[in-house]
Amino acid sequence: MLMLMIESLITYAGALIYSNHVHDRDLADNVSTMAQMLSKENVNGEISAQARFLLDYDSEGHNYFSVSSQKHGLLAGNPQLQPPSAATGDPTLFNTTQEHRKLRAASISIPAAHDPSDKLTLTMAETLRDRHQRAREILFLSIPAQALLIAAVFALVWYGVRIGLRALDPLTKRLAAREHDLAPISDVDVPVEILPLTRTIDGLFARLRGMLALQERFIADAAHQLRTPLAGLRVHVERAQADPSPATVNDALEHIQRLTNRASRTSTQLLALTRAQSPEHETGVHALIDLGRFIPELLSLRVHEALAAGVDLGYDGPSAPVWIDGDRTTLQELLDNLIDNSLRYAGRDSIVTVAITIEDDRQVCLSIEDNGPGVPAEFLARLGERFFRVPGCHEEGTGLGLAIVQRIAERHRARVHYLSSNEGGLRVEILFPPAQTGKG
Repeated sequence: MLMLMIESLITYAGALIYSNHVHDRDLADNVSTMAQMLSKENVNGEISAQARFLLDYDSEGHNYFSVSSQKHGLLAGNPQLQPPSAATGDPTLFNTTQEHRKLRAASISIPAAHDPSDKLTLTMAETLRDRHQRAREILFLSIPAQALLIAAVFALVWYGVRIGLRALDPLTKRLAAREHDLAPISDVDVPVEILPLTRTIDGLFARLRGMLALQERFIADAAHQLRTPLAGLRVHVERAQADPSPATVNDALEHIQRLTNRASRTSTQLLALTRAQSPEHETGVHALIDLGRFIPELLSLRVHEALAAGVDLGYDGPSAPVWIDGDRTTLQELLDNLIDNSLRYAGRDSIVTVAITIEDDRQVCLSIEDNGPGVPAEFLARLGERFFRVPGCHEEGTGLGLAIVQRIAERHRARVHYLSSNEGGLRVEILFPPAQTGKG
């Protein structure tokens, strides 16, 4: 209906333009014909009866005209109907108003037949009623055809959509038959028109597969890592129950506490690794961070732990701001894992130094170096793997700390290098790209 209304308005506007064009041409022809008749008469203060009759005649009783002479003034017609200007030759068309009626008029000037020094001006006008009437007639003729066309288009669209949606039946049946299958749904029988939709669904399925795989891996990792401490807990509880002597109970409680701490740390590390691997963090918003202030603040929170472990924890960095794009929470987790790794494996009386340098290509290098026993060169490449621990290491650990560091670094588009330090210990370097976020 809205389309029909819009088309009716456009049709009426076009019909009115056409009607005005036809009536203007007829009006100009009429005034030219009367002018030719007057040019053959001897007009001496008045026009002939025949000319007056032709000018006066109107079937509706409303006729607007004027004939004026340059020498004798108004000869016939309406004295108020005066043209703004009249040209000799082609008629001049203009709009005017008489008796509160809008008129369309045509005017022409011709020389008098028997007095070349005199000039006659003939003006004829008509109302706009006929023009609008013709436009309405054209409109009423076009409305049925337009309505029929719109109905035909509506039926065609309804039929086309109904038939076109049948092409989705195979896809719908395949989806309805699935239960836990998240394989792509795009196939050769998918219409090309809905390929963007099916590809979007395939992308969603791929993300769901990734999340499910992450959950399954977390469950498997948790079962693998918690199996040993849980089994140990059961053994020592049974031992304490079998021998309730104070010495046995105290020894069992010490083992239970150590195993509980190990299980707690393992679960915490597993959750941290899962968060770092979660796709939800891929779109995290990074902000501008000054490592020159951020790193010393974090190190100050770990000094008491370093003193308790007998480790000299130090910092070396520039005094000027060092900007990177990053997330403060995950960067704190990254540094905590690096410090935990150094405090755990460097040993007492060791020196651990956290440093910040700016490379030649404007990359920011965050490094942590110790003078502990280090890692054999053949195992450096495997550092960062999940659950990998250097053979022969007797310190308790989960093998997840450096894996978390690796994943957080990847989120920051940074590269991690594991090297042997100059003093034989381990050196971990993290190279951050130059900051892209504006400082304003």
